[in-house]
Amino acid sequence: MHFQSVRLNDGSLLPTIAFGTGSSMKYEDDVTKYVQQAIDVGFCHIDTAAIYKTEENVGIAIRESGLSRSDLYITTKYGGETTIQESFQNSLSKLGIKHVDLYLIHFPEAVKDFEAAWREFEGFKNSRLATSIGVSNFNLEQLQTVYKTASIKPAVNQIEFHPYNYTSHKSLLDFCAQHGIIVEAYSSLTPITKYSGGPVDAPLKAAASRLGITPTQVIFLWVRSKGVVVVTTSRSKDRLQEYLAIEDLAPLTDEEIAAIDKAGANGPPSFFRRRYKTVLSLAAFLLWGLVKLSIVFFIFRRVAG
Repeated sequence: MHFQSVRLNDGSLLPTIAFGTGSSMKYEDDVTKYVQQAIDVGFCHIDTAAIYKTEENVGIAIRESGLSRSDLYITTKYGGETTIQESFQNSLSKLGIKHVDLYLIHFPEAVKDFEAAWREFEGFKNSRLATSIGVSNFNLEQLQTVYKTASIKPAVNQIEFHPYNYTSHKSLLDFCAQHGIIVEAYSSLTPITKYSGGPVDAPLKAAASRLGITPTQVIFLWVRSKGVVVVTTSRSKDRLQEYLAIEDLAPLTDEEIAAIDKAGANGPPSFFRRRYKTVLSLAAFLLWGLVKLSIVFFIFRRVAG
């Protein structure tokens, strides 16, 4: 299987799909087996963070994989746990490695002073403890603030990204494209996992039918069409293989991408709409149950009579 990569603005290469240990995995007692499984099926980019409490598990999986350090791309993040310097050293220690490939400010609230914090991040890159540095969950204004004073420009901004928030992120994506900042996407499957039944479903299913693939794979192809890197996760080996298979799939057509964009701009379904649909489904289920019970009771009376 051919794995794609994208060149960052510092010249290094970033694999365009990553296995994440956040989301539903964070704070678990031990996710080592899931990281090992991801590496076994072919993931070479592992994304973790100090706040996830999964760095030690990632470190164990790295050591037990038998792969050389250069075969794996490791991302971790600073979330304000302690000082930046102390947190970074703790991350290296837990991961059991001498450098990280990508180090991110996990969210804007993790630092009080963007400029001062970024100077420390630049120090990690200058000392080659971090190959690349970037941010996560930064909006346009926050990213512009960092960019304005940075000697070393952020290489990455990792954000929640899916068809339902594409329109609201358009200006941020345009800024990143203009300045060579790669966007990484997490929670891209939100239209399926959280807003099933929304307007995006129809164009996803249409594209999936044409290509003979799953709606999940269509979403990831859509993410790729925007020049965005995929960060995803699963405990299922079959799911992970499904995700990696996008490496060998044909791209979506311009018309399919436009249809998903348009549908996403019309959603997601509101809380009340989704709750209304749930109530209707429950009412229909109960009504059908009453009908069946009435039929059984009618038959019983006829037989008894």
